[in-house]
Order: sequence, then structure tokens, then C-alpha cells
Amino acid sequence: MKKWFVINISAAIILFGISYSIILLSSERGVEDDRNVQEQIELTFLRNLGNDAFNKAYEELVSAFEATYPHIKINMKSMHWANEYELRLRTELITGNPPDIMAIDSPNLSLYANSGLLLSLDQYMREEGNIEDIPDRILNGMSFNGELFLVPIVESSIALFYNKHLFDEAAIPYPSKNPNNPLTWEEVLEIAKMISNPEQDVYGIDPAQGFGEGEGAAYFKMPILWQFGADIINPNGETADGYLNSKEALEALQFYQDLYQLHQVATPELPPAPLENNQLGMTVLGSWHLSELERDHDFKLGEDFGVAPLPMEKYQVTPNGGWALGISSDTKNPYEAWQFVNFATGFEGSKRFVEITGDLPVRYSVANEFPELQEYPKNIFVQQLQNNSRNRPITPAYPVVSDAIKVLFEEVGKDGRDVEAAANAAVERINTGLRQIKVP
Repeated sequence: MKKWFVINISAAIILFGISYSIILLSSERGVEDDRNVQEQIELTFLRNLGNDAFNKAYEELVSAFEATYPHIKINMKSMHWANEYELRLRTELITGNPPDIMAIDSPNLSLYANSGLLLSLDQYMREEGNIEDIPDRILNGMSFNGELFLVPIVESSIALFYNKHLFDEAAIPYPSKNPNNPLTWEEVLEIAKMISNPEQDVYGIDPAQGFGEGEGAAYFKMPILWQFGADIINPNGETADGYLNSKEALEALQFYQDLYQLHQVATPELPPAPLENNQLGMTVLGSWHLSELERDHDFKLGEDFGVAPLPMEKYQVTPNGGWALGISSDTKNPYEAWQFVNFATGFEGSKRFVEITGDLPVRYSVANEFPELQEYPKNIFVQQLQNNSRNRPITPAYPVVSDAIKVLFEEVGKDGRDVEAAANAAVERINTGLRQIKVP
């Protein structure tokens, strides 16, 4: 009896072992099958084309992400933003063939978010995005109706660049390097008067990048209005009346016009490369111009030019905003798309991007990793970005706003139109655009 009991127990143990092995193998096969299913995930990523360093940075981020998350493949496509990117992006979004992940120029955020085309990243960012590492003044430009929809990797800032040779010839002291001690616009005007010699094609100041096309016009010119205490539209985004044509706005526009029309220290038709060719005393340029001046023109910092904080008036204000990453509301893989966005915009991704491009980091932690960002001249851009920057108006009608600002400054500076009449015309253009907004 005992013998059969032992045999039965042994058989049961063997059968149990076999059954367990089968279950374990099935379970492992199930995990492998799940892994195989995960490996099929492909995400499309549409972005703007940049310079060689910018493109290399994105390529490295994609490769590193795919190595970290082998079950996710990123199909990245890029195109030139000025000619085709916005048209292609809007077409794909409207026709129901959106990319999973996309780069968006942050001033256009509201246009997409208001139409329901973007996935809210608010919960993701607050739970996993280390949101405290990003200045609020930058996050404000990534938000619509109180929710975050975009995440930036790097940012931008502008400052006053000056020709040291022309300053020396006029015996003018160099401006302060202290980010908290900018020249006032009146001081800039007085310096410009001492440098200008229109008969020799020498001018004192290019206050806001001339009169070019594209978003640069609004990016460089809006700060002048802010510095004088003006705004573009009201906080609720309902009207420009009483804001863009306010007393402060008219004061700013009159000052800007006088640089061209009354004092003639600025001109709409600057000669080629005027700063580098000693024909322009001061100009407002972006942080990205630091390397371009030395690389493309052999114009050296400290020897040929210097950098000072952006001029101020009543307030010290600089612009922020640039390309940031968002996710389509129609993506079939929202969390995987978020994993890429978080990977690219987090500490390591942002740090690598800055290493390759030399752009300004968004995150405090990344800025602290680069000693040169704590030193002149890059500390000027970083501190302005963190402490004094402001985003352009958040409204679905922003394209109308941007174009109205461009036209306004052209009419005032280039054409010499009465500033109040020009401002009222800009207000009407913007208000028409605001009235045409449709909330889904």
C-alpha cells in the first residue's frame, strides 16, 4: 500500500512538474509574443528641417531612443519650415493623416489645440516630465486653456550686438555685460547718433532685424511694445483695442518710427553684412548668431564685436518661444509617443541636443551642466530667458496677429505712416481675425 502511495505521489509530482513547465513555457512564449507585438509599433515624427547640427541632434536622439525602446520605431520626416512645413503639417492634420509626433512653432500652438488636433500632455508632464525644471514663463507659451500641449527641447533669446571698432572710433564706452543692467532705448539712441553717418552708409542701430518676412518680424519687434508697457491683445484673447493702440503702444511705435524717420540712425535698406563691414554700430541678433558671425564672417567676439543685454524701457523684457514637440490627438499609440517626447525633452535628451547644436537649454538642470552658459556672453541669453522672457500672444488667431505686427512696423518705420492710424488699422485686422475664431 505504501509502495503504490509513493508511486502515485511521485507520478503526481512528475505530472505537476510537466504541467508547470508547459504553463511556464506558454507564459514565456506569451511574453515573447507580446514583445513581438510591441516591436511592431511605428510612430511617424514630422519636424522642421534645420542646420546640420540641428538635424544631427535629432538623428542622434531618434537612434538613442530606439536603442532604449527597441519595440518602438520612429519614422522621422523633415522639411524646410519656411517653404513647406506648415502647409504639409496642416494638410495632414486636416485630412486625417496626422503624424503621431510633430514639431510645432510654439506661437502656433493655439491654432492646433483649439481645433482639437493635439493631445493634452498636461497629465504626462505633471507626472513624469519634471515640470519644475522648466521656467513658468516658458511653460506659459506651451499651454492653451490651462493645459500643456507642447514640450520644448531648447529655447531662444536675443540681445544687443555692437561693433567695437565703431564704438572705439567714437570714443563710446562699451555697454555693460551684466544681464541685469541693459541700456535703455534712449541711451541706445544717443549712442546711435554718435555713430551714424548716412553719407558714408554707416548707421547707428538696426532695432529689430529690419523688415523681413516670416515669423521673425513678430519675434524681434513685439518686445519693443512690451518694453514700453504695451500689449498686443487683452488677457482673454478677445480684442486688441485698447492694447495695441494704447498710449504705451503709441509711445513705443513713435520711438521706433523716429529712429528711421526723424533721427535717421536706422535705415530700411542696410548694406550687406553691415555689422561685420563696420557700417552698423548696433543690432539685435539671436543667440544662434554668436557662432555664425565667427564661422561665416571671421568676425570675432571680443575683438570685433561685443554683446550686451537687450535694451529696455519701462520693463526689461525679451522674447521666448520656438519649436517644441506635440502629439496628435488621433495617434493610436499615445503613451509610446509620449515616451519619445519625454526622452527627447528630458534631461539627457536636452543635454545632448545642446551639446550638438549650442542652442539654449530650456531646463535649469541642463543649463547648470555647461560652464560656458554661466559666463559671458551666453549667460546674458540664459538669464534673460529664465528671468525676463515672455511668450507671444496665445490665441488661435495668432497667424493674423503675427502678420498684423509685421505690417504695422513696416508702415510705421519704413513708410512713415501716422502711428495712431497704423495702430488702429492693425487692431482692426486682429479683431477681425479674433471674431472669426471657431471653438469646436
